[in-house]
Amino acid sequence: MDRSLLIICVLTAIINLIGALAYAARIAGVRTRKIAMSFALFNALVLVSRLSNGFLAPLIAKRVENALARGAGAHLQADFRIILLATTLGVVVGIALVPAAQRLMARVIEGMQHRRSLARVALRTFTPGGLRTLRDSATLPKVRRPMSLKPPREVGWSVLAANCFAQAILVVGVLASIYAGYVEPQFRVTASQLSALINGFATILLFLVIDPQLSLLTDDVIDGKTSEAAYRRSIVWISGSRLVGTILAQALFLPAALAIAWVAARI
Repeated sequence: MDRSLLIICVLTAIINLIGALAYAARIAGVRTRKIAMSFALFNALVLVSRLSNGFLAPLIAKRVENALARGAGAHLQADFRIILLATTLGVVVGIALVPAAQRLMARVIEGMQHRRSLARVALRTFTPGGLRTLRDSATLPKVRRPMSLKPPREVGWSVLAANCFAQAILVVGVLASIYAGYVEPQFRVTASQLSALINGFATILLFLVIDPQLSLLTDDVIDGKTSEAAYRRSIVWISGSRLVGTILAQALFLPAALAIAWVAARI
C-alpha cells in the first residue's frame, strides 16, 4: 500500500466513524430529553460525514487519472476494495465507541444549552476541562446478553433492509462512478457526474424511510410508550444494518461500476 492509498483509507475510516457515531446523538437526546438539540447535533455530524466524501473523491479520482496516464490500472480494483474495507473498519470502530460518545454528546448538548453555539462547545473540547470530559466519558462497550440484542419490535425488518441498501449505495456511489471512468475513459467525466444522482436516491431513501421511523420511535420514548432500553436496542440494530451495508457494497461495487460505465456511454 502506497502513501496516497494509506491517506485515502485513513480519511475514509474517519469519515465513516463519524457517520456511525452520529447515532449516539440520538441516544443522548433521549437521555437528556433535549430532542431538538440532539437532532441538530445528529444532522451536523451526518452533514460533516457526507460532505467529507466530496473532499475525498478528488484524491481517489487522481489515482484513476494516474493509472490511465501510465497505462497501468490492473491494481485499481484491488485499491478500491481496500478503500471499501476501510469503510467497514470505520463503521465497526464507530459502533464500538457509541457508549462513550453518547455520554460525551450528552455533555455537548448540555453545553449548547449554556453557550448557545456548537462552535464554542467544539472549541472547548481542546481545553483542559474539555479533555477531562473526554477522559471521563471513555468507556468500553459492554458484552450484552443474547436476549438484549434480539430483533426489536419497534423497527421492522423492512426498515433495516432499506437502511442497509441505502448505506451500501452511499458507500459505493462515488467509488463506482470513479472506477467507471477507468472502464470507459472517454466518458469518465460523465460517469463521475452520475454519482450525484445515485447518492441523491440513497439520501432520499434515508430521509423518507429511516429518519421518520427514528423520529417516531424517539417520540414514543418521550411519551413513555417505548423504553429507553428498547430504543438503544433499535439503534444497535440500525447501526448493524449500516455495517452490513458496507459489506454489501463490496458485492455491488463492480456491477455498479459497469452499469454506470454503460449508462455514461449511452446517454
